[in-house]
Amino acid sequence: MPTLFRFLVFVAIIAGIVFGGMVALVTFVQPVQREMVEIVPPEKLQPR
Repeated sequence: MPTLFRFLVFVAIIAGIVFGGMVALVTFVQPVQREMVEIVPPEKLQPR
């Protein structure tokens, strides 16, 4: 039983580190917004 408890504590610590990293990314990283232009060929605009 102690090894199972140790394993669960280890998994909980790893999950906490991953969750903390995700929260830090959401909090501190700001995305750069820019304009996007995609050229559509005229063949795709014509109905068949």
